[in-house]
Amino acid sequence: MRQQNRELVATLDELRERQDELARLTQELEATNRGVVALYAELDERAEELRRADMMKTRFLSNMSHELRTPLSSIRALANLLLNRLDGDLSEEQDRQVKLILSSAETLGETVDDLLDLAKIEAGKTVVSPAWFDPADLFGALRTMLMPLLTTPLVSLEFASTAQLPRLYTDEPKLTQILRNFVSNALKYTERGQIRVGGQLEADGERMTFFVADTGIGIAPEHHQIVFEEFGQVENRLQQRVKGTGLGLPLCRKLAALLGGEVGVESEPGVGSTFYVSVPVQLDTGEAAHDGAPSAPTEAHSEAPAERATSGDGAS
Repeated sequence: MRQQNRELVATLDELRERQDELARLTQELEATNRGVVALYAELDERAEELRRADMMKTRFLSNMSHELRTPLSSIRALANLLLNRLDGDLSEEQDRQVKLILSSAETLGETVDDLLDLAKIEAGKTVVSPAWFDPADLFGALRTMLMPLLTTPLVSLEFASTAQLPRLYTDEPKLTQILRNFVSNALKYTERGQIRVGGQLEADGERMTFFVADTGIGIAPEHHQIVFEEFGQVENRLQQRVKGTGLGLPLCRKLAALLGGEVGVESEPGVGSTFYVSVPVQLDTGEAAHDGAPSAPTEAHSEAPAERATSGDGAS
């Protein structure tokens, strides 16, 4: 009995130690839980601060873009008045300087437009207005807009045939803006060779890919994603001659997402790059859109992405 009593006392002592240990663990767990709750509260607070900061940034970009447009319009108008000699003749040097003023105002205006478009997209205020149209009309409008931008005979701008492409149901102005940015970007970073604009219907018949390819300076593989980030630019030997803000390509990425598509690049330094955008042939808007729809998809044509020449730039 004495032996059993001693064993029972030892067991009770061990049980008390276990109970004390369990109590300590419970206290530690409660303290940890309080810390986790406090951490979640802090994270929620930080997330709310980030949301407010993002809203303030979007509002600032939108307001500043609107405020800058008015004086820029005045600068462009006055520069055109001077160039048209409505206030008298200009000397050769004055003419050159006024043209520089106009060119700078146009460049700044494009930056302001990109900022405003980004702000509208981030604020969720961009309206997508799809309609049926022919790719030939899209390329015709692009040719009219972009041909005047060619400033050297060393670079040619070519448009592939669209005869085999079906009609599209999407937002034509936004798709035009994407391709215009691609071509404008390629023009900046192509010293000689060609810039080629084309399109192809994908094998599933439900998506169409448009591409802009040229023989520019190219982009290293590790920089392919950077060029689609806001204000992301890649250092290159043309950086001093070509100025950019790094907004054009990120804007293209966001516009493509609005159209249910995506953008990408295939590039090799010294060879060139191909920027492309893939969009649905018929944008799903939740409503039937049969007016003007083709009776059956037309067979695809033009080069596959792997066969395109590549177009390069280091930034938008």
